[in-house]
Amino acid sequence: MSKAFEIIVKGLVQGVGFRRFVYENAKKLKLKGYAKNLSNGDVEILAIGNEEKIKELYEACKIGPPLARVEKVEIKETNKKFEGKGFLIL
Repeated sequence: MSKAFEIIVKGLVQGVGFRRFVYENAKKLKLKGYAKNLSNGDVEILAIGNEEKIKELYEACKIGPPLARVEKVEIKETNKKFEGKGFLIL
């Protein structure tokens, strides 16, 4: 069964390839959704798919790409919908 989770990543996560990192991981895990920069410097991720695969993405986000400095990652189940196909960088 498909579930939706919102993941918020805090730290030095903009301008360091973080959304591309999320995109590549989400594609491998066959998740739908998006990654986008927020005005406060965080990255918001909507991940839809298998819950175990979303947890794998969550764990990857704790590390991030080499230039990122992840300070905190929050995850919560959500009712947000995504009508797009695949995974997008917004």
